[in-house]
Amino acid sequence: MRRTRRQHLLTYAGLALGLLLVTGPFLWAGLSSLKPEPEIRRDPPTFLPETWTLGNYAELLERVHIGQAFVNSVIVSLAVVAGNLLFCSMVGYGFAKLRFRGKNAAFALVLAQMAVPAIVLMIPQFVLISRLGLVNTFLGIILPGLIAPLGVFMMRQFIAELPDELIHAARVDGAGEFRIFFRIVLPLCRPALATLGLITFLNAWNNFLWPAVVAQSEDVYTLPVALNILNGQETTHYNLLVAGAMIVVAPILILFVVLQRFFVQGIATSGLK
Repeated sequence: MRRTRRQHLLTYAGLALGLLLVTGPFLWAGLSSLKPEPEIRRDPPTFLPETWTLGNYAELLERVHIGQAFVNSVIVSLAVVAGNLLFCSMVGYGFAKLRFRGKNAAFALVLAQMAVPAIVLMIPQFVLISRLGLVNTFLGIILPGLIAPLGVFMMRQFIAELPDELIHAARVDGAGEFRIFFRIVLPLCRPALATLGLITFLNAWNNFLWPAVVAQSEDVYTLPVALNILNGQETTHYNLLVAGAMIVVAPILILFVVLQRFFVQGIATSGLK
Protein backbone atom coordinates (compact mmCIF):
# COMPACT_ATOMS: atom_id res chain seq x y z
CA MET A 1 0.00 0.00 0.00
CA ARG A 2 2.75 2.46 0.95
CA ARG A 3 4.74 1.61 -2.17
CA THR A 4 1.68 2.10 -4.37
CA ARG A 5 0.93 5.41 -2.66
CA ARG A 6 4.49 6.58 -3.22
CA GLN A 7 4.29 5.65 -6.89
CA HIS A 8 1.03 7.60 -7.22
CA LEU A 9 2.57 10.62 -5.50
CA LEU A 10 5.61 10.51 -7.77
CA THR A 11 3.37 10.18 -10.81
CA TYR A 12 1.23 13.15 -9.79
CA ALA A 13 4.33 15.19 -8.96
CA GLY A 14 5.80 14.41 -12.39
CA LEU A 15 2.55 15.30 -14.14
CA ALA A 16 2.26 18.54 -12.15
CA LEU A 17 5.83 19.47 -13.08
CA GLY A 18 5.17 18.70 -16.74
CA LEU A 19 1.96 20.76 -16.65
CA LEU A 20 3.84 23.67 -15.12
CA LEU A 21 6.57 23.50 -17.76
CA VAL A 22 4.01 23.40 -20.58
CA THR A 23 1.59 26.04 -19.31
CA GLY A 24 4.13 28.29 -17.55
CA PRO A 25 5.19 30.31 -20.63
CA PHE A 26 1.57 30.68 -21.73
CA LEU A 27 0.48 31.93 -18.29
CA TRP A 28 3.43 34.32 -18.24
CA ALA A 29 2.50 35.74 -21.65
CA GLY A 30 -1.18 36.02 -20.72
CA LEU A 31 -0.44 37.91 -17.51
CA SER A 32 2.19 40.05 -19.25
CA SER A 33 -0.40 41.15 -21.81
CA LEU A 34 -2.24 42.80 -18.92
CA LYS A 35 0.83 44.72 -17.67
CA PRO A 36 2.13 48.13 -18.78
CA GLU A 37 5.32 47.87 -20.80
CA PRO A 38 7.60 49.35 -18.06
CA GLU A 39 6.45 46.58 -15.73
CA ILE A 40 7.21 43.93 -18.37
CA ARG A 41 10.77 45.26 -18.68
CA ARG A 42 11.29 45.44 -14.92
CA ASP A 43 14.19 43.53 -13.38
CA PRO A 44 13.45 41.41 -11.43
CA PRO A 45 10.19 40.67 -13.24
CA THR A 46 6.80 40.31 -11.61
CA PHE A 47 4.53 37.32 -12.19
CA LEU A 48 1.18 38.88 -11.31
CA PRO A 49 0.56 42.38 -12.70
CA GLU A 50 0.86 45.17 -10.18
CA THR A 51 -1.15 47.39 -12.52
CA TRP A 52 -3.86 45.58 -14.48
CA THR A 53 -4.64 47.11 -17.86
CA LEU A 54 -6.30 46.33 -21.18
CA GLY A 55 -4.51 49.21 -22.85
CA ASN A 56 -2.14 46.86 -24.67
CA TYR A 57 -5.03 45.37 -26.65
CA ALA A 58 -6.47 48.81 -27.41
CA GLU A 59 -3.08 50.09 -28.61
CA LEU A 60 -2.59 46.95 -30.70
CA LEU A 61 -5.90 47.57 -32.48
CA GLU A 62 -4.76 51.12 -33.28
CA ARG A 63 -1.29 50.20 -34.57
CA VAL A 64 -2.15 47.09 -36.59
CA HIS A 65 -5.19 46.27 -38.74
CA ILE A 66 -5.80 43.33 -36.44
CA GLY A 67 -9.46 42.94 -37.37
CA GLN A 68 -8.73 42.51 -41.08
CA ALA A 69 -5.81 40.21 -40.34
CA PHE A 70 -8.00 38.10 -38.06
CA VAL A 71 -10.65 37.71 -40.77
CA ASN A 72 -7.95 36.84 -43.31
CA SER A 73 -6.53 34.16 -41.01
CA VAL A 74 -10.01 32.70 -40.50
CA ILE A 75 -10.62 32.55 -44.27
CA VAL A 76 -7.25 30.96 -45.02
CA SER A 77 -7.38 28.48 -42.13
CA LEU A 78 -10.94 27.31 -42.78
CA ALA A 79 -10.23 26.87 -46.50
CA VAL A 80 -7.08 24.84 -45.77
CA VAL A 81 -8.94 22.72 -43.21
CA ALA A 82 -11.82 22.05 -45.62
CA GLY A 83 -9.41 21.06 -48.38
CA ASN A 84 -7.46 18.70 -46.15
CA LEU A 85 -10.56 17.05 -44.70
CA LEU A 86 -11.91 16.35 -48.18
CA PHE A 87 -8.80 15.52 -50.21
CA CYS A 88 -6.81 13.72 -47.49
CA SER A 89 -9.78 11.51 -46.65
CA MET A 90 -10.39 10.74 -50.33
CA VAL A 91 -6.74 9.83 -50.94
CA GLY A 92 -6.63 7.90 -47.67
CA TYR A 93 -9.71 5.93 -48.72
CA GLY A 94 -8.06 5.07 -52.01
CA PHE A 95 -4.91 3.80 -50.32
CA ALA A 96 -6.83 1.90 -47.64
CA LYS A 97 -9.69 0.23 -49.54
CA LEU A 98 -9.05 0.35 -53.27
CA ARG A 99 -6.80 -1.92 -55.31
CA PHE A 100 -4.72 -0.42 -58.09
CA ARG A 101 -1.30 -0.94 -59.59
CA GLY A 102 1.50 0.92 -57.86
CA LYS A 103 -0.46 1.62 -54.68
CA ASN A 104 2.35 0.68 -52.32
CA ALA A 105 4.90 2.71 -54.26
CA ALA A 106 2.60 5.73 -54.30
CA PHE A 107 2.00 5.48 -50.56
CA ALA A 108 5.76 5.18 -50.01
CA LEU A 109 6.20 8.46 -51.90
CA VAL A 110 3.63 10.09 -49.61
CA LEU A 111 5.55 8.89 -46.56
CA ALA A 112 8.83 10.08 -48.08
CA GLN A 113 7.38 13.54 -48.64
CA MET A 114 6.72 13.80 -44.90
CA ALA A 115 10.50 13.82 -44.42
CA VAL A 116 11.08 16.71 -46.86
CA PRO A 117 11.35 20.12 -45.11
CA ALA A 118 8.64 22.51 -46.23
CA ILE A 119 11.20 25.25 -46.94
CA VAL A 120 12.76 23.07 -49.67
CA LEU A 121 9.48 23.16 -51.61
CA MET A 122 8.89 26.87 -51.09
CA ILE A 123 10.83 28.14 -54.11
CA PRO A 124 9.19 25.85 -56.72
CA GLN A 125 5.81 26.50 -55.11
CA PHE A 126 6.31 30.25 -55.31
CA VAL A 127 7.42 30.02 -58.94
CA LEU A 128 4.27 28.04 -59.75
CA ILE A 129 2.01 30.45 -57.84
CA SER A 130 3.69 33.40 -59.57
CA ARG A 131 3.18 31.93 -63.05
CA LEU A 132 -0.47 31.31 -62.22
CA GLY A 133 -0.82 34.97 -61.26
CA LEU A 134 -1.86 34.16 -57.70
CA VAL A 135 0.73 36.22 -55.81
CA ASN A 136 -0.86 38.49 -53.20
CA THR A 137 -4.15 36.55 -53.26
CA PHE A 138 -5.91 34.32 -50.78
CA LEU A 139 -5.88 31.47 -53.29
CA GLY A 140 -2.11 31.73 -53.58
CA ILE A 141 -1.78 31.34 -49.80
CA ILE A 142 -4.31 28.52 -49.59
CA LEU A 143 -3.47 26.37 -52.61
CA PRO A 144 -0.18 24.71 -51.46
CA GLY A 145 -1.76 23.65 -48.17
CA LEU A 146 -4.94 21.99 -49.46
CA ILE A 147 -3.53 18.49 -48.96
CA ALA A 148 -0.79 17.34 -46.59
CA PRO A 149 1.09 14.02 -46.47
CA LEU A 150 0.46 13.74 -42.72
CA GLY A 151 -3.28 14.03 -43.31
CA VAL A 152 -3.19 11.34 -45.99
CA PHE A 153 -1.30 9.05 -43.64
CA MET A 154 -3.71 9.67 -40.75
CA MET A 155 -6.83 9.06 -42.81
CA ARG A 156 -5.37 5.98 -44.49
CA GLN A 157 -4.52 4.46 -41.10
CA PHE A 158 -7.98 5.16 -39.73
CA ILE A 159 -9.95 4.03 -42.77
CA ALA A 160 -7.89 0.83 -43.01
CA GLU A 161 -9.38 -0.21 -39.65
CA LEU A 162 -12.97 0.07 -40.90
CA PRO A 163 -14.64 -3.29 -41.70
CA ASP A 164 -14.31 -4.30 -45.34
CA GLU A 165 -17.70 -6.02 -45.10
CA LEU A 166 -19.49 -2.64 -45.01
CA ILE A 167 -17.90 -1.56 -48.27
CA HIS A 168 -18.38 -4.95 -49.95
CA ALA A 169 -22.07 -4.94 -48.96
CA ALA A 170 -22.53 -1.45 -50.39
CA ARG A 171 -20.88 -2.49 -53.66
CA VAL A 172 -23.14 -5.53 -53.89
CA ASP A 173 -26.13 -3.20 -53.49
CA GLY A 174 -24.89 -1.21 -56.46
CA ALA A 175 -23.38 1.81 -54.68
CA GLY A 176 -20.53 3.57 -56.46
CA GLU A 177 -17.25 4.52 -54.84
CA PHE A 178 -18.22 8.16 -54.32
CA ARG A 179 -21.49 7.16 -52.66
CA ILE A 180 -19.67 4.67 -50.45
CA PHE A 181 -17.14 7.28 -49.50
CA PHE A 182 -19.58 10.08 -48.67
CA ARG A 183 -22.42 7.99 -47.19
CA ILE A 184 -20.53 5.24 -45.33
CA VAL A 185 -16.85 6.04 -44.85
CA LEU A 186 -16.93 9.75 -43.95
CA PRO A 187 -19.58 9.44 -41.20
CA LEU A 188 -17.43 6.77 -39.53
CA CYS A 189 -14.32 8.97 -39.68
CA ARG A 190 -15.49 11.76 -37.38
CA PRO A 191 -12.78 11.21 -34.72
CA ALA A 192 -9.99 11.17 -37.33
CA LEU A 193 -11.51 14.14 -39.15
CA ALA A 194 -11.69 16.13 -35.91
CA THR A 195 -8.05 15.34 -35.16
CA LEU A 196 -6.92 16.20 -38.68
CA GLY A 197 -9.00 19.37 -38.67
CA LEU A 198 -7.50 20.58 -35.40
CA ILE A 199 -3.91 19.83 -36.45
CA THR A 200 -4.44 21.44 -39.86
CA PHE A 201 -6.11 24.51 -38.37
CA LEU A 202 -3.24 24.90 -35.91
CA ASN A 203 -0.64 24.74 -38.70
CA ALA A 204 -2.53 27.07 -41.02
CA TRP A 205 -3.39 29.56 -38.27
CA ASN A 206 0.23 29.83 -37.07
CA ASN A 207 1.84 29.67 -40.51
CA PHE A 208 4.03 32.71 -41.04
CA LEU A 209 6.68 32.06 -43.69
CA TRP A 210 4.51 31.15 -46.69
CA PRO A 211 1.90 33.93 -46.17
CA ALA A 212 4.76 36.39 -45.64
CA VAL A 213 6.23 35.38 -49.01
CA VAL A 214 2.96 35.45 -50.98
CA ALA A 215 1.08 38.31 -49.28
CA GLN A 216 2.42 41.70 -50.36
CA SER A 217 -0.26 44.04 -49.02
CA GLU A 218 -2.12 44.45 -45.75
CA ASP A 219 -5.39 43.42 -47.44
CA VAL A 220 -4.26 39.77 -47.44
CA TYR A 221 -1.99 39.72 -44.37
CA THR A 222 -2.75 36.96 -41.89
CA LEU A 223 -2.35 37.48 -38.14
CA PRO A 224 1.28 36.26 -37.82
CA VAL A 225 2.34 38.45 -40.77
CA ALA A 226 0.47 41.50 -39.46
CA LEU A 227 1.95 41.12 -35.98
CA ASN A 228 5.43 40.89 -37.48
CA ILE A 229 5.11 44.58 -38.36
CA LEU A 230 5.77 45.32 -34.69
CA ASN A 231 9.23 43.75 -35.00
CA GLY A 232 10.18 46.06 -37.84
CA GLN A 233 10.28 49.12 -35.62
CA GLU A 234 13.34 50.49 -33.81
CA THR A 235 12.00 49.42 -30.41
CA THR A 236 10.30 46.11 -29.78
CA HIS A 237 7.02 46.63 -27.93
CA TYR A 238 6.77 43.48 -25.85
CA ASN A 239 3.41 44.48 -24.40
CA LEU A 240 1.89 44.56 -27.90
CA LEU A 241 3.59 41.33 -28.94
CA VAL A 242 2.24 39.34 -25.99
CA ALA A 243 -1.21 40.85 -26.50
CA GLY A 244 -1.09 39.79 -30.14
CA ALA A 245 0.08 36.32 -29.12
CA MET A 246 -2.96 35.95 -26.89
CA ILE A 247 -5.25 36.94 -29.78
CA VAL A 248 -3.59 34.31 -31.97
CA VAL A 249 -3.79 31.56 -29.33
CA ALA A 250 -7.37 32.14 -28.13
CA PRO A 251 -9.21 30.57 -31.13
CA ILE A 252 -6.98 27.49 -30.99
CA LEU A 253 -7.70 26.96 -27.29
CA ILE A 254 -11.44 27.30 -27.88
CA LEU A 255 -11.32 24.87 -30.79
CA PHE A 256 -9.33 22.33 -28.80
CA VAL A 257 -11.73 22.48 -25.85
CA VAL A 258 -14.69 21.91 -28.19
CA LEU A 259 -13.04 19.03 -30.08
CA GLN A 260 -10.99 17.54 -27.24
CA ARG A 261 -12.98 14.29 -27.02
CA PHE A 262 -12.74 13.65 -30.77
CA PHE A 263 -9.07 14.68 -30.78
CA VAL A 264 -8.07 12.13 -28.15
CA GLN A 265 -10.14 9.41 -29.80
CA GLY A 266 -8.68 10.18 -33.21
CA ILE A 267 -5.10 10.08 -31.91
CA ALA A 268 -5.79 6.67 -30.32
CA THR A 269 -7.23 5.15 -33.50
CA SER A 270 -5.33 6.72 -36.42
CA GLY A 271 -1.87 5.26 -35.92
CA LEU A 272 -0.30 8.29 -34.17
CA LYS A 273 0.29 6.51 -30.86
